[in-house]
Amino acid sequence: MTVTVEAREDADVEGAGGSVLDMIGYQAVHLALWRRSLPTALAWLERLDLDSVKDLDFVAGVDMLGEAIDEGLVEAGYAAGPDRNALCAEIVTLGRRVAEIMQAGTLRIRLEVVETDACRKFHADMVTARLLMTLVGSGTQWVHADQGDGVVHQLKAGDVGLFKGRLGAEQPAILHRSPPIGGTGEQRLLLVIDPLVRPAPAPVKGPPAA
Repeated sequence: MTVTVEAREDADVEGAGGSVLDMIGYQAVHLALWRRSLPTALAWLERLDLDSVKDLDFVAGVDMLGEAIDEGLVEAGYAAGPDRNALCAEIVTLGRRVAEIMQAGTLRIRLEVVETDACRKFHADMVTARLLMTLVGSGTQWVHADQGDGVVHQLKAGDVGLFKGRLGAEQPAILHRSPPIGGTGEQRLLLVIDPLVRPAPAPVKGPPAA
């Protein structure tokens, strides 16, 4: 479906187009969810031996994002060729999109193989916003904060979720967690993008009153 402006009263909004991510800018929206299948160009990741690659975790400026991500994929052990180029292009595109929406000049990029329950409790991160996209395996789970563990929703591989964090909302309306896969042998490949937004400068104090 296509999300319209009227959906801004909901804590979560979703749509089949990338423009839905813009909705995170509304005060009431705490999750903007782009529902989609994993891009065909990334289907090879399902066949990738995840034990053969290392985790990535680095900070990069938006103006040098392409070079930084490509270098990171090389260091992590992703083989050269069209497949790696497609993965790089996907991360660059999503990174630039987040930077544009959040007006950030710098991003923290993580590409991690997850084999445990990781963050197993529902929570909101200490960030302004966080993009989560599962490339392989079970997707991130989320709930409405006022419903506790009552109704658990789940992203699937390919879905792009932009979650508002505690620095973007005093009272998070949406909480999320890693799906419980500990002990099952399942492996996940997870992309995480955090916009690093500089805090507003403190107001300049004038000279003391005479």
